[in-house]
Amino acid sequence: MPRTTAIASLLCALGVTCAGPVLADDGFPHGIPRLNHVFVIMMENHGYGQVVSNPDEPFVNQLISSGEASYATNYFAVAHPSLTNYLEIVGGSNFNVLSDNAPNWHSATPCTPNLASNVPNVDNDAGIAGNFDTGTICPIAGTGADAATPAIDNYNETEPPFPYLANIDGVKSIPALQHVQGMTIADQLAGAGGTWKSYQESLPLSGADKVNYSNGDVSNLTNLTPLGINSADVVQDYAVKHNPFAYFKSVQEGTSPNLSLSNVTGFNGLYADLASGDVPNYAFIAPNQCNDQHGRGNGDAFCAFDFGINPSNSGFTYGTQAGLNPELIYQGDVTVQRLVSAIKGSPAWKQGRSAIVIVWDENDYSGVMSLPQPAGSVFPAPNQNRVLLTVETNYRHGPGVSSGKFYDHFSLLKSIEAGFGLPCLNHACDDGVQVMSDLFGEFQGSDD
Repeated sequence: MPRTTAIASLLCALGVTCAGPVLADDGFPHGIPRLNHVFVIMMENHGYGQVVSNPDEPFVNQLISSGEASYATNYFAVAHPSLTNYLEIVGGSNFNVLSDNAPNWHSATPCTPNLASNVPNVDNDAGIAGNFDTGTICPIAGTGADAATPAIDNYNETEPPFPYLANIDGVKSIPALQHVQGMTIADQLAGAGGTWKSYQESLPLSGADKVNYSNGDVSNLTNLTPLGINSADVVQDYAVKHNPFAYFKSVQEGTSPNLSLSNVTGFNGLYADLASGDVPNYAFIAPNQCNDQHGRGNGDAFCAFDFGINPSNSGFTYGTQAGLNPELIYQGDVTVQRLVSAIKGSPAWKQGRSAIVIVWDENDYSGVMSLPQPAGSVFPAPNQNRVLLTVETNYRHGPGVSSGKFYDHFSLLKSIEAGFGLPCLNHACDDGVQVMSDLFGEFQGSDD
């Protein structure tokens, strides 16, 4: 589609008067009402069954039970680990990145994007043989092939405390895509005159550039020696692996005024923008690792990992609520309530069409058991990376719905692109990737 048509489509979505309806051409998904604002709240590392009906998650469950929000019962993360899912949510591809490794900022050492090298960047903590890249991630750019997503991988998150020989990525494998564009929805919006921001809790005031982790004050850039401590003493609240836009060359180098690291700010910026009503069309909101239910090994009781032991059978939880850290779950729920309340209290929520999406990046308990278990122990089957997604809008007529349709992170990207009148990107264009019309619709069962 010509760029002028894409711009016209976006202007309609942003509330500018249009001469007529925007028609859907090839490559442009439809089925979602035109949206002014989308707020995506990213939570961490818990499966569907660990969140739904969990008494330590009262606010999220009240959104569902009251009908305030629609929710998906058959929604899946695509792979492991975190960063891969974040890239897929914003860019429709893993871009040959199957790790949580930090960026090679500004290509400080000469590097080739994994899209071009066709060599996947992996954690590979199992040390298996293969042609892998395990270093920092070259800024994503250009075109090329991404990595296939196997139904089961055996090189990520297999060492303790993960009691797995391998991770179940999802209910199906996804073949590699040969013509991946190294870009995200941020590039699409910037090119069409739209706006976006990545709001990252505990980001230092100095900004995101070259910051891999931070507690809000000190970071990997801080000289800790005069303080008599080392990096292991710092709670890594902000983690760059939860800020996917920072991995792209266009954002690192600031290729345009609307596409740079200046679009990444902390939660002070988020609450200021919400209070003024001056919010972007696309707001990507990532609480820190103590508030997103990820947890840290050196945090307090409300931040401690909850990869717990099931006291009934001395085994790991494997996706159940048994053995979870109730403080970590509750802390995350309070964080979501605070964010949703601030969004609904913003002048922006009262203007045009807006949607709040709450989604978990992956089910970190979807593994293949590797530890010997006591005689008579019965474990549930792995949950195959099923996670919760909710959608609440300011325009729906009637209560929210429960959708059992198969959706995944690519469906979420495609749905948001449909709402903004943007073309689908990378795997969001794959056959079988559905727009979530039932969750984003104006009426129950609505497709427009």
